[in-house]
Amino acid sequence: MQKIIMIKYGELTTKKGNRNVFINTLYNNIVKKLEGMDYTISKDRVRMYIETKEIDKCVSILKNVFGIHGIVVALKLENKDIDNIKEESLNLINKENYKTFKVTTNRADKNYPMDSMEISKVVGGYILKNSKEKTVDVHNPDVTLHIDLRCEGCFIYTNEHIGSSGYPVGIQGKGLLMLSGGIDSPVSGYLAMKRGISIECIYFESPPHTSIEAKNKVISLAQILCNYTDKIKIHIIPFTKMQEEIYKNNASSYMITIMRRMMYRISERVANINNCKVIINGESIGQVASQTLDSMRVINKVIKTPVIRPVACLDKLEIIDIAKKINTYETSILPFEDCCTIFLPKHPVINPNEQTCINIENSFDYDKIIDEIIDNIETITVSNKDDENLLELL
Repeated sequence: MQKIIMIKYGELTTKKGNRNVFINTLYNNIVKKLEGMDYTISKDRVRMYIETKEIDKCVSILKNVFGIHGIVVALKLENKDIDNIKEESLNLINKENYKTFKVTTNRADKNYPMDSMEISKVVGGYILKNSKEKTVDVHNPDVTLHIDLRCEGCFIYTNEHIGSSGYPVGIQGKGLLMLSGGIDSPVSGYLAMKRGISIECIYFESPPHTSIEAKNKVISLAQILCNYTDKIKIHIIPFTKMQEEIYKNNASSYMITIMRRMMYRISERVANINNCKVIINGESIGQVASQTLDSMRVINKVIKTPVIRPVACLDKLEIIDIAKKINTYETSILPFEDCCTIFLPKHPVINPNEQTCINIENSFDYDKIIDEIIDNIETITVSNKDDENLLELL
């Protein structure tokens, strides 16, 4: 008998012929996240099993790994004799503080001589007989004893940790996240990873108009997102010259529209260089002037790369709830301005005209500036395990 961590796949089991690809990606992601720990791991098409002495630490890490539906710390019984199951079930459930209970059985081993209902009935009766003042409640019990009877052993447990679900990061390929210092874009990165997209980030800085603190904030946000993946690259874009040129040649109401069109052009170049299939951002419909449907359409027309907007249909309070859940909120609200706010016009256009945008852009050689920007990109890589190295970098 031994304690073992058992992982349930959830959505991965719907993939039929592609299931092994998803499971292998999840396996590899777990191995990366558990780097430095002493453990053994095995897998099949239904479950994954981890043996380690650092159970609590391992479970804490696994909760943030996408592709996992449930995590349980179970007792694995090599001896599947019903009398042994009864005795060990009684010992396990009596470690809980309860008055009512129920027993559920999953008999994956179809050669076992008793069916699920019989096993639950026999084990439940044994617990009742050997416990004082305990009763069965099949609807709302204080504790549920789970018996998972499989060919490789019998697993019994009382508690299950909810996993992050979704798909394993990387199974869908890579996307480029437009990461600002705000609340929305880190949430979009989190939601994209949950659907199996690995991310690199792009951040536009405009020194001296934006501060080193604004840059550090974005690096910190990327580092927090590393809780849900391995490492993240950040491509830091020197945007000062472009932003100042737009300011000099632009009718003020179109400042943000033209700036966003340039950001999209640069992001597409960076995405193509780094084999990113999509661009991801934190746009939420109607939240600001550049996020009306008319604005999005005019801005989006300068590129061919698909743009994913995971928070497009969420309101601000819903986005904030997720930001608090993933621990990016407190960092996002630090008062350091990014380049989207420093030249914000008093009355930005909400229904921009595409031809007006083209006319403004034709007033200066933006292609030349973009080429200069691409030649001077700074790229750094962060993880959630390199605090000392990050501090040296900053």
